[in-house]
Amino acid sequence: MIDSYKHKGMRKALVNEVQQKGIKDAAVLEAIGKLPRHLFLDSSFDRFAYQDVAFPIGSGQTISQPYTVAFQSELLEIKKGEKILEVGTGSGYQACVLVELGAKVFSIERQRNLYEKTKKFVQKLGYRMNLFYGDGYKGLPTYGPFDKIIVTAGAPEIPKELLIQLKVGGWMVIPIGNQEKGQIMTKITRVSEKEFAQKTYGNFAFVPMLKNRAAD
Repeated sequence: MIDSYKHKGMRKALVNEVQQKGIKDAAVLEAIGKLPRHLFLDSSFDRFAYQDVAFPIGSGQTISQPYTVAFQSELLEIKKGEKILEVGTGSGYQACVLVELGAKVFSIERQRNLYEKTKKFVQKLGYRMNLFYGDGYKGLPTYGPFDKIIVTAGAPEIPKELLIQLKVGGWMVIPIGNQEKGQIMTKITRVSEKEFAQKTYGNFAFVPMLKNRAAD
């Protein structure tokens, strides 16, 4: 796995681009600057890896646009040692950013092929996280509650089973909506056992979050 000076230079340019688009968190920018995104893509996409765009990774999924990864990570406001649930492991890129930020990551993926491929890959990169194959709508109640939750697919509605896996005072960052109209980035804070507060942060585009099943 080669990470050349050329790759590092392109990564630096990507960090500058993301920063110019409004990302201010120095730790998030540092994580984007450190992670070799080209390794998360098929080698045929190598020269496009540091463009600020999403790319297909198989199984109908994509690796998110770096700005989107940075935006969601910034909204999470991660403190070192926090337990984070990620719904939608995908390529593992977002999960690795979370690890770089000091989080203890629990990530769930519904596509079995993608789960198996990513699990091997992140281990090879040397990142320690807890990966699971299953239905993201159900989360990981056995391992909760979580300090924060991040959802990396567009949900048509707020998954109630995820809300109850949040600690009081914690929050979930999730795109809500459909592919036709786009999704609205939403931050939902658990104020108390039964009370939640909600704030929105504009439109984004994600692959849909599929309900009630995991896929082989």
